[in-house]
Amino acid sequence: MNDHPFHPVDLILKKRSGLEHTPEELRFLANGAAKQSIPPEQLSAWLMAAFQHGLTLNEVHALTTAMRYSGEVFDHTGLCRPTVDKHSTGGVGDSTSFLLAPLAASAGLAVPMISGRALGHTGGTLDKLETIPGYNTQLSLAEARRVLDLCGATMIGQTKELVPADHVLYDLRDRTGSVESPWLISASIMSKKLAEGLDGLVLDIKTGSGAFLTDPAASRLLASIMVDIGERSGTRTVALLTSMDQPLGRFAGNWLEIWEAVDLLANRWHPMDEDLRQLSLILAGWMIYLGGKASTPAEGRDIAETNLIDGKALDIFLRMVEAQGGDTRVFDNPEKFHRPKFRREFCASHSGYLARMDCTKIGWAVQRLGAGRERAGEPVNPHAGLEMRAKLGTHVRAGQPLFTLFADDERLFAEPERLLTEAVEIADEPAPVPPLISQIITAENKDQYLEPAARPLG
Repeated sequence: MNDHPFHPVDLILKKRSGLEHTPEELRFLANGAAKQSIPPEQLSAWLMAAFQHGLTLNEVHALTTAMRYSGEVFDHTGLCRPTVDKHSTGGVGDSTSFLLAPLAASAGLAVPMISGRALGHTGGTLDKLETIPGYNTQLSLAEARRVLDLCGATMIGQTKELVPADHVLYDLRDRTGSVESPWLISASIMSKKLAEGLDGLVLDIKTGSGAFLTDPAASRLLASIMVDIGERSGTRTVALLTSMDQPLGRFAGNWLEIWEAVDLLANRWHPMDEDLRQLSLILAGWMIYLGGKASTPAEGRDIAETNLIDGKALDIFLRMVEAQGGDTRVFDNPEKFHRPKFRREFCASHSGYLARMDCTKIGWAVQRLGAGRERAGEPVNPHAGLEMRAKLGTHVRAGQPLFTLFADDERLFAEPERLLTEAVEIADEPAPVPPLISQIITAENKDQYLEPAARPLG
């Protein structure tokens, strides 16, 4: 097919007028981004027009498909097991990936998980994995397939060859203030996930004070668009709206979250880990169900818990780490490996009930301790982060530790302490704690939330 049947300016004007694109026009735009044959200023103008006028569901699906096939895709020939994955919109203390990949693989599924780095106030799966000595996240798709054949799971970063259109379009969205579009977000996320050739996909859409989308209606719309794209593409898809009103689990940081996940896989868990454990089992249950290894999500959860308790999932995780060059001896004594130079307690200013947390500010506190980066390419500190000492709804006493902070430079404590002071509210009476999962959006109920995406453009 001719790569140049359209002119970019005509497509900019069409979208600026609120008109609907054909699949061929969107394929031209995606290929032009991938091959860099369309100038960035023209792509930026089109992205802003799409940001302002939106896309129809047909357009979102066509754009996602065009981006998905703009480069290499996973080849699952001869794999002989269904493929599943999950995507999270990002949270604080969110280490579910390290539990979900081995839990789903232990049920006979393949999990080709492609992840990213820290973004804003949220941590990055790749940054966490790279705290394991020797672990290589930068595998080619062929190398990742070898690990998948060997272990049933692989966790890598996006390659330059995978969905190259997204590399270009996301960078332009980031630089032109057009990131927060549910249509463009959906196409970006789903093009990468569908390029994995999935049979099933579970979406963990964060809500609450630590989510990128704090408005529940916006979260439902985003979730529903992505479920619609997945189902239209032949991938069974579900979205769970989960609470990010406080950090998940006990730890937030890079090595800290790896340590926590391995402890859970080894059946060593702290009371503070219960929300992380329960959410991971529920998400894994959906992955196992969508992959055809259970008749219901509840049965899938039971399978996941059995494989967690008997050590199957831990064995898969350790084999995956070894297959990707990681030194598993570090897990013989993970607490000893955690060696921050400085620790400091952040304590309650007065007695009462822990009523509210601004989880975004807590996330920024973690990043400012050294767990994040100011600009792309900077190294992150593996040992920086914090330990939760109390959860929402609990009664605390004046002077009781609420967080333990970890850093390698004592001067880094000042800003995180200020952020935590602003983030935590202690009240005289307990406040309702948001449910861990507020809503589940499936192929059967998605349409009732899609009205803003289904209405005519203008």
